[in-house]
Amino acid sequence: MQLDFFTKLTSWIRQDAPVAPATVATAKLRDDAELTARARALLELPGCGDMAARVRVQWNPRMRSTAGTANYAKLLVTLNPRLVEFGTDEVDQTLRHELAHLLARFRAGQRRIAPHGREWKLACRELGIADEKRCHNLPLPHRQVRRNHLYRCLSCGVEVRRVRPFRAKVACLSCCRSKGNGRYDDRFRLVKEEA
Repeated sequence: MQLDFFTKLTSWIRQDAPVAPATVATAKLRDDAELTARARALLELPGCGDMAARVRVQWNPRMRSTAGTANYAKLLVTLNPRLVEFGTDEVDQTLRHELAHLLARFRAGQRRIAPHGREWKLACRELGIADEKRCHNLPLPHRQVRRNHLYRCLSCGVEVRRVRPFRAKVACLSCCRSKGNGRYDDRFRLVKEEA
């Protein structure tokens, strides 16, 4: 389906026009099956055979500011087609970055992990991108989000701005750790204020 989109997008190119080598490389990169095979080859690590056999990679033309995403429940890596503009190395690095998310989550099992925590960093090293950062620095458009909900800790004065309001009671983490024996303490509950 993604390849059909690319075919329609480039249908205006004359068939007899000379094709530049970069265009040929771009067309090859857009092949979902080739990227999936590449991802499976990268995941051929000890104990990851089952996951490697089921992982899929797709291009998503609806992506704007995100370079890629990883969905562990579906074992699916989704990439922004604009990555091709930045070269094959950027596509490969983003693919490895997203595969590191899947690998870290796979190895953690039922345990919760931070998205860019130590498990992810270890997976990045194993996939050959040891110095990977959590966010890309590509010139993709950035979405500005207004954080209209303001919360404040009455004990230490820390402010927390959010896009959506909290649904449950939330307390200041640093106050709970330092004055509440590391447990939730209602004395340090965040109070909503006018933003």
